[in-house]
Order: sequence, then structure tokens, then C-alpha cells
Amino acid sequence: MIKSDITRISIDTYRVTDHMKVFTKDGVLTKDVTRIVKNPIDIWLIGNTGMRNPWRIPSGFKVYAESTLVGRLRTPEDQMAFKMLLFEKGEAGGDADKDISASITRKYRLMFNKYGFAYPEVTKKDGFAQEELGALDAITPLGETFYKADTVAAQQECFLRGLIVPMEALTDNSTFSPLLWVVAIMLEIEKRTGDTKLNFIEFATCVQTTTPLSDITEVVDEILAIRDERKDAENKKKYDRELINKKRMQYLKQAWNFRDYADMNIRYLVSAGIVKRAGRGITLTPEYHSMAIELVKNVVSTEPLKDRLVRLCNGAQLPTDNQDMASKVLSDMIAELDHYKIAYEMPDIPLDSAQNINLVRNSLKKNIDRYKEEQYAVKQADEWQEIYEYMNLLIVNNGKEKELGEDYSIKVPKSEAAAYLEWTLWRAFLAIDHTVNKPYEARGFNIDQDYLPVGTAPGGGPDMIFEFEKFFIVIEVTMSTNSRQEAMEGEPVRRHVADLVMESTKPVYGVFIANKIDSNTAETFRIGVWYNQKDERLALKIVPFTLEQFSEYFKYMFVSKNNTPVHFLNLFEKCFASKESKEGPEWKRSISEIVSASIKT
Repeated sequence: MIKSDITRISIDTYRVTDHMKVFTKDGVLTKDVTRIVKNPIDIWLIGNTGMRNPWRIPSGFKVYAESTLVGRLRTPEDQMAFKMLLFEKGEAGGDADKDISASITRKYRLMFNKYGFAYPEVTKKDGFAQEELGALDAITPLGETFYKADTVAAQQECFLRGLIVPMEALTDNSTFSPLLWVVAIMLEIEKRTGDTKLNFIEFATCVQTTTPLSDITEVVDEILAIRDERKDAENKKKYDRELINKKRMQYLKQAWNFRDYADMNIRYLVSAGIVKRAGRGITLTPEYHSMAIELVKNVVSTEPLKDRLVRLCNGAQLPTDNQDMASKVLSDMIAELDHYKIAYEMPDIPLDSAQNINLVRNSLKKNIDRYKEEQYAVKQADEWQEIYEYMNLLIVNNGKEKELGEDYSIKVPKSEAAAYLEWTLWRAFLAIDHTVNKPYEARGFNIDQDYLPVGTAPGGGPDMIFEFEKFFIVIEVTMSTNSRQEAMEGEPVRRHVADLVMESTKPVYGVFIANKIDSNTAETFRIGVWYNQKDERLALKIVPFTLEQFSEYFKYMFVSKNNTPVHFLNLFEKCFASKESKEGPEWKRSISEIVSASIKT
């Protein structure tokens, strides 16, 4: 366990919890002071605490690129205009009137500039003019690529090109890339252990707290020492708390900052695609291993600011832009396809340039991604308890973690509740199993390489469609609970169900789930009528459930070992049949009674 309460900051300065002790090089105490600012140490941040989720950036940037406000984000009037546009387009939630200063605009602008999607501001002290870089806040060449990127993988590559440019200050004349520093540490760990994995507590205390000024060997020594100590610790949570309390003596931060910043930093690291989640920690994405080795040759830079900004805004070169390295990465991917015995067909594209090789690689990557998602889908039945706990978190929606084990916890960020609701229900129906369509065909939203949600499904189609042997189930969900629920969901839900009814020869059932069902919404679905363009009347089968009702029945299905789609359909039919001779409020009560009675039987 951790015993020492004094940790070295520099050769002659130490910091303890409440005061400072200053020693000579020989270790003799010379001064005991209550405040000292010599050699302060900080935690680096890749993102911004005002925007913890990097996957808000693509859709926010799309709003910006398609607006009349490009290059106009600096005056209070323009900031307010962009804020209102974000709310209008659904990119910002809550009460627009509360953000009086339009701080959300500045948060987006900061990230557009940071990643090189829009030209950042050049000041006199930078030693060159704004015109030498590009018009302030105008869209850059990398920004144009980012705007056109229509897949998660393409967006990840844009994030990667931005994050590998060394922009974080290191010394007076040098900078570094936090992403590449992390990758360098992971590769060093691999040399010692055979695995690139970093645990969350290791990242929080040893990685985001260090820079290339640190000795990487000593950093890894400390990580491995912590790993050994923690493995033997009787209470890992207590060990983690003590470790952070020891570490924070060196930093001008509170204990909670270590976890909070680590959570955010990991999110931004993962957005680049080169690393992925491994439990609460991270590991290198296997197909990018060769690329990683090349990238870490340039962790630190002494380039002038202008040169680095030009690289950033034009999109930094990746090793795969070189034909030989592109071929090596393609070979790694083909080896992975062969390892998993994934069937694939080489596209009829000549491998005579880096661009063509990368096209082939991206095409083949879809085979790997789909295979792994199918494997992920198979595992969901065994993870039904976690899925159930995610539903409980969404019901409360307070952003807090839920501990599922001594070293295992889950969380739904409040700002991402809508995306997590869709994702959780997708997982729930994958767990119920027996689907005919593939998991990636069933969802309308995107996921990242860790199968976590990347935004919500677009408005043009249903959130999810699950095809079973003899019927379809269309799933629509919302976090809306107020009187506007019917206005927002009544028409789209009926239209999406009706569209499938007209296409399918199988029966179609619509399931609507929200934390609270507004009576007007229930009445709309109770009537359940839709007229197509030929004025043909379609009688739709749609049942609204509260998330609590669905979650408890979901749990019951697995506990009673009746986790089949037919068993759920039986509940649906009972609830749907109970609407006869009732109005919306009465039907809601009837559904609640049927669910409760079904669980008790």
C-alpha cells in the first residue's frame, strides 16, 4: 500500500496536502511554508471540460459549415446567433435562455480551432499575421474534409490528424502531442508486458500527469508498480483513493479532477481511433499498431508555431499517406481478417498508390467492424444485468456512476442521455435475440469502435428496426416527458411504423419508450391511424411503455428464462388489446397494470 505522504516535485521542492516543505538536495528540511508556486505541475487536457464528448463536434461543425456565420463567431451578437442556431437544430438541449453569454458558442469555436477545422486566432506575439494562416474562424482544408466525412471512421481520421500535431507547451521552445505521448507509453508497456493496455487509474495518475520531460522508463516503472500493488490490494477502491490523494500533493488540483479529467481525456483519445477502450481503460487498436510505431517518432516538436498551425489546418500527414506504410497497415488488416477467419473480397482497385491502398483498407475494415459487432451482439444476452442497470441510470438521469463490482462501474453522461437510451434499447433487443437482420442493420444511430453511441438516430427514419422470423418491431425512444412529447413524436413514430407496414409482408409492431408517457401521446397511439398518399387507411399497432415498465419486464424475462421475442410480443398484444373502450389516460393505467401482473405471474 501507499505509505509515503511526501512526493518530489523538483530537485528541491515537495508538496504535501496542506502545506509545502522545502528541502536541500541532501534532503535537509530548510523551510515549512503554507503556500508555494515554484514549479507547479498540472494535468494536460486534450478536450475542454465544457464539451466532454468529442462526438458533439461533427454535428455542431455541420451546423456551422452550413450557416451564414462562418468566420463570424467573435462578437456577442454572432455568438448569440450561433447559440440559437444550435438549439434550433437540436444540437443543444435545455433552456436556451439560461446561457445568457452564449458560452456554448465559444466552446464549439474553441474545439473547431483546436482541431484545425477552423482557422484559430493569430496574435501579434505569435510573430506572423492572420493572413499568413487563413481568415479567422474560416473553414480550413481539414475542416472541409471533416465536413464531408460521412462515416465514424472518416471522422476519426480527421480527429487523428489534428491530435498528432504537437500543440501542447512543453518548454519555452518545444511542444508535444498528448495523444502521441500516451501511445509511446503504451508501446513501452507492451515491450515489458506484451500488452498495450492502460488501466483507468494508471492513466489518471501516471499518464495525464506526465509529459515527454518525464523519463518514460520511470513512468512505466511506476505504472507497473501500481499494477502489482493494486492486484494484491484487498480493497481496490480504497487503494485508488489513497493513490490519488498521494498524487494530488504534487498538483494544483483536487482529488476529483484526476478522475474527471481522465474520463474526458480518454474520450478524446478514443475519438482518434488509434486507441480504443478496454474496460475503463484503453489499449491500442490492433490494426493501427504499425502506424503507432511510426507516429511516436514525432511526439515532441521544436517547429515554429506558424509551421505547426499550417500542418494542423491542412491536415497533418499520417504514415499511411506514404505508400510503403499504407501497404504495411493493409497487410496488418488482412492478417487480422485471416486470424478471425472473416470472409472478404479484395476490391478491384490497383494497389499502386497510398490513396488506392487506403481505399482498399477502409473497404476491408468494414468486414472486421461488422464481424466484431456481430460477436458483440451475441454477448448481449449474457450482459442483460448491465443493460438493466443502464436503464435504471436513464430513469434517474443524474449523471452518477453505478458500481457493478469492486472494479467495475457504468455511467450515463447527462448530456448524452438520449443517445444512451437508444443504445441501451438496441442492446436490450439484441439480448432478447433471434433477430433476422444484423445488429448494424437494426440501429439508426452510429457507434464507435467500442460500440458506444455516437449521437442519436437522424430524424428521417426510426431509431431501430428489429426483424424477427415472423414479424418486425420498430423501436422509437425519447427523453422528452413534457406536453411537447406528442408534437415531437406522434407524427414521426406513426409515419415510421406506417412506412414499414407498406413495405413488409410481415406484421409490424411499434414500441414507444420514454421515462414518462404523456396522455396526449398515448391517445395518438391508441387511435393509431395513418393515411398514405393514396388516402388508404392504415391501422397501426403501437404501444407506449415507460422505461421503468420495460426495464422491469426485461429483467423478468431473463430471471424467468423467458427472454424470447415471442414472450415480449405476448405482452405487447395484451397491452394493445386493452386500449378498446378506453381513452389515453385509462390506457396508460391499463398498460401499467398488465406489466405489473405479468411480472408477478
